[in-house]
Amino acid sequence: MKKTFTLNHEKIKYPRMVDAAKHEVKKYLKRERNKTLPEDADYWAFDCKFGNTAEDAQVVHVAELSNQIGEIEKQGLTSFYVEILARPAQRQQLNLDDDE
Repeated sequence: MKKTFTLNHEKIKYPRMVDAAKHEVKKYLKRERNKTLPEDADYWAFDCKFGNTAEDAQVVHVAELSNQIGEIEKQGLTSFYVEILARPAQRQQLNLDDDE
């Protein structure tokens, strides 16, 4: 998903537009997580970028997307850019050393 959300509408109030954007992001993440994983993968990892525009977008963790949208609401901005790319990933094994 690569999308610029606009938060101004002549009939819909600003807080509802923000809630709709958050909902759309959550719905996309849920849809991607429910897709069938390749055999060599354990989970879906997400590469996310967030910013006022596509050029200004910075890398953020998927768990921070809702907080970032909340910050946009606090600032009163009328648009923001979100990029979410799903990729299959494997969990890393923990190496517990017995040297101690």
